[in-house]
Amino acid sequence: MRLRGIGRSKNIIRRSGGAGKAGGLGLVGVLAVMAIGYFTGVDVSPLLTGQGGGQVQQSRPLSENEDPQVDFAARVLTTTEQVWTRVFQEQLGETYTPPKMVVFDSLTQSACGGASGATGPFYCPADRMAYLDVAFFRTMDQRLGAGGDFAAAYVIAHEVAHHVQNEIGVLPQVSRMRQQSSEVEANALTVRLELMADCFSGIWASNVEGLMEKGDLQEALNAARMIGDDHLQRQAGQVPQPHTFTHGTSEQRARWFERGFETGEVAACDTFEAERL
Repeated sequence: MRLRGIGRSKNIIRRSGGAGKAGGLGLVGVLAVMAIGYFTGVDVSPLLTGQGGGQVQQSRPLSENEDPQVDFAARVLTTTEQVWTRVFQEQLGETYTPPKMVVFDSLTQSACGGASGATGPFYCPADRMAYLDVAFFRTMDQRLGAGGDFAAAYVIAHEVAHHVQNEIGVLPQVSRMRQQSSEVEANALTVRLELMADCFSGIWASNVEGLMEKGDLQEALNAARMIGDDHLQRQAGQVPQPHTFTHGTSEQRARWFERGFETGEVAACDTFEAERL
């Protein structure tokens, strides 16, 4: 992804000084969190109950000699701001208010509870912020088989997509519906929410096509497949259990991303009206 000439977003918050480990997960717990926590924006806080102690981190502005991964995140966040400002104006007739993104080391706190690198990136609707551990891109490459700079950019775009859902009222509506549903029904609603976010990520990708390099689209599609519920459950040595899915299958995640990329239309991403996911 060509980001030269793209400025760094002013909505990045850098936190450091909270070194430590999330306790109590164990290997099976970490795999379970990966299966339903990576790339999520709504289900993280229940998984973090009792997690995220550690020291209070200090926020600071980005420095000129920032970690390259932080610099990368700040520039990608700028592209999401540019894209969604334009999409909101042209397709929704509304003004887009971008989220802030907290980039942290190991542990931090959010209004949704504690956060650690074990849970992956997430969006907290309570404080309207996205959260990203600086080590996560390495995790994507080494543990999830989803390396590449555009795959990493897709992660950021997906969390911003949850903020878009919050802005247009989808996130709070689904939250209310989930509270009145059984666990299986709530999981099904969350799958639709996540696939919509994948589709929104595709809209972002279609609008930054001029910054893409050869192979970038395939990196994003591979990332979508690598974090499908069925694939992650198999990686954990389990037989896929569709009633437990919270994000969708590998095929569904890649297909909805492609739908957003090909149409570029918010209306085309309405997974709640879709008969087939």
